[in-house]
Amino acid sequence: MKDEIVIAEALGGQVRIHAMRSAEMVEEARKAHNLWPTSCAALGRTMTVGALMASDLKREDEHVMIRISGSGPVGAIRVEADGAGNVRGFPDNPSVYLSRPDGHLDVGKAVGRDGTLTVSKDMGLKEPFSGTVALVSGEIGDDFAYYYAVSEQTPSVVAVGVLVNTDCSVRTAGGMIIQLLPGASEETVSSVEQTAARMRPMTEYMSTSMTVEELIRELFPDAVILGHRDARWHCSCSKERFAESMAALSEKDLDDMINEDHGAEVVCQYCSRKYLYSEDELRAVREIRKRVADRKRAD
Repeated sequence: MKDEIVIAEALGGQVRIHAMRSAEMVEEARKAHNLWPTSCAALGRTMTVGALMASDLKREDEHVMIRISGSGPVGAIRVEADGAGNVRGFPDNPSVYLSRPDGHLDVGKAVGRDGTLTVSKDMGLKEPFSGTVALVSGEIGDDFAYYYAVSEQTPSVVAVGVLVNTDCSVRTAGGMIIQLLPGASEETVSSVEQTAARMRPMTEYMSTSMTVEELIRELFPDAVILGHRDARWHCSCSKERFAESMAALSEKDLDDMINEDHGAEVVCQYCSRKYLYSEDELRAVREIRKRVADRKRAD
């Protein structure tokens, strides 16, 4: 099924639900980074939550940036998602495969419990909103639920999962964020707690033929669908953008690339795309750098 995000409210408007199917997006990330199963699950879970967070943004150029810095072998995980539904990300170590005795991937061990989760939201204000919390399990869902409770004072249930085939491809992936809105009654709180207690793993829901809307209504029969949003794997990198970044290098560094390396190769961390620059292209970058420096001196 096609990836999609569905936004809904339930229990008299006291609960907000964001849910999505994300298998296509996670599979694209797996292929881009040649991810092993547990690295794939860790990044895929984080990307899914990032996409759900970004679905609340008002404008397409607004961004959510996530960094998970754990003590496990997967290293840091970075994800960016924007209001247009574009999501990209990468782990420091793409080659992690750890499983538990029951055969499930051990994401918690791969990420590690010692570390931090940081979320920054750039919503066009003077300064982006940023919050950092300690990791509680490394399982991703629990860590984001703790982030919402501490940094945004919003009690939330965060369920997320990625199921990987034996050939390392992504079989299914998805997630759901259930949030209590301000003023929610004790009866609503109790109802959400009971719903959370009976929920099955997210990958079980995503392995069925039910739509995201049907999943929401299975858990909340009175749900009112507020909207649908697209989400996709997409990286905004380009040869021109990297050239602009290289213009910030020192003149000596650019000269070394031209005279000693006879060119340069730049690899985007977010999507693994490679960009090659010839000597002439590097000379053009050096000229841009020189003009910028001249303007600064003139000012």
